[in-house]
Amino acid sequence: MMLGKRLLLVTCLLGSSGLAHAEGDATKGKTLFSRCAACHATGSQNKVGPGLAGIIGRPAASAPGFRYSKAMTGSGLTWTEEQLDTYLAGPAKAVPGTTMAVAVPNAQDRSDIIAFLKTLNAQ
Repeated sequence: MMLGKRLLLVTCLLGSSGLAHAEGDATKGKTLFSRCAACHATGSQNKVGPGLAGIIGRPAASAPGFRYSKAMTGSGLTWTEEQLDTYLAGPAKAVPGTTMAVAVPNAQDRSDIIAFLKTLNAQ
């Protein structure tokens, strides 16, 4: 019986991707986001980059009034937590031709930033 419970726990932790994802800390993510704030607002207003309110579940290149690169417009992405993680790890690798040049190489930092982004409601 104990083996069955362990197997269930491992299955839940791994999820459908087969990889365990660290749970992000939104408070730490808010602090880490300060390096993103030069280009991105936490509301719907656009800066050098698009506003990030409501980013989770939003199709890429869909912030009103923002001029996206052709690469991002043609990407067909939807910003899920997993897709944001991949993109933040290497924007140019995830979307060749994107204008975003800043990557977040640390997996826990990405997880924390994404946890913070999840708190931003569409405005």
